[in-house]
This record gives sequence, C-alpha cells and structure tokens, in this order.
Amino acid sequence: MYLVIEGIDTAGKSTQLDILNKKFPQAVFTKEPGGTALGIKLREMALSGEAKSKTAEMFLFLADRAEHIEEIIKPNLGNTIISDRSVISGISYAKDLDLKTVIDLNIIATSNIMPSHIVLLELSKEELISRLAAKENDAIEKRGIDYLLEIQNRMKDTIEKLNLNHIYIDASLSIKEIENKIEGFINGKS
Repeated sequence: MYLVIEGIDTAGKSTQLDILNKKFPQAVFTKEPGGTALGIKLREMALSGEAKSKTAEMFLFLADRAEHIEEIIKPNLGNTIISDRSVISGISYAKDLDLKTVIDLNIIATSNIMPSHIVLLELSKEELISRLAAKENDAIEKRGIDYLLEIQNRMKDTIEKLNLNHIYIDASLSIKEIENKIEGFINGKS
C-alpha cells in the first residue's frame, strides 16, 4: 500500500499521520516536499519564497518529487508507504499552469508511480479561517484563504482526473472520527 494523506495546510494531516505511525510502526513514513536530503533544501527554498516565478517554484517541487520517487518510493514498493502529501499536492499547488501540462510533468517526475490510497482532508472556508488565525503562516499560507480553497478544489479535480482510489473526509470531524474513516478506507470498508 502506498497511502498518502492530502489536504491544504492546517487540515490535520500531521495528527492523522501520528496516529498511523502508531498503527503501522513497520511502514515507511515520508513526506513531500522534503523527504530526502535534496528535498529538504528544495522545500526550504520553495516555502521561504525564494523562487519568484510560479514556474520556478513548480520545478523545485518537481525536482523534489523525482528525487523522492527514486530514493524513497521505488526501493520500498514492496512495503507499506505512508506519505504526508504527494503528486496530488504538487499538481494542485501549480495552479497557475495548465492542469494537463502539470499532470504530464508530474507523471515524468514520478515515473508514473501513483499512490494506491489517497485521503483528502477537506476544510470549509470558516474552519480554514479559524485554523490559520491560530498559527504563524508560511509564504504559501500567506497567499490567503481563497488561494488555499482553490488549491483544495484543484486537489479534488486532480484526484478525479487521475482516477485514483480516494476518500474525502471533512477535516472538522473529531480526530477519532477521521481516524475511523481512514481505517475503514484502508480496510476497504468505505
């Protein structure tokens, strides 16, 4: 299983990944961007706003993704892999570029290796406003509420265009309810 937890910032990915880490201690846990030594550098460049053009930012993330697939995913395809973000985020955050072009570039970067299970934690506008107000925001979060909601919608479009196995979960549910829905999805019960 190659499971990814997706969602815009503050959706609760980290909380659910911590729970999965306890349930699947033998699994390979990783993240995009930043799951490799090169990825850590690329992630810092992207999140600090170093790339001034959206195209340059996308290529930083594509470089990270290609390295991640080569170093982490391919060697562990026989194991359970659980990732914080994936190709879905990469395609979605490159929202100023044509969706088909971005998908094609990401298929190259991933060697067409896609997640087997995608969990998308969805936030309402009101919940997102509340959660962002409670934290310090990075360069991407500072782009605003409407920007992040547009990314969330593009995540759904991307998942459906790629026809990937997925579940959408309301991120305002309790931690336990979300955990149960993810478990049901993993076990083929949702």
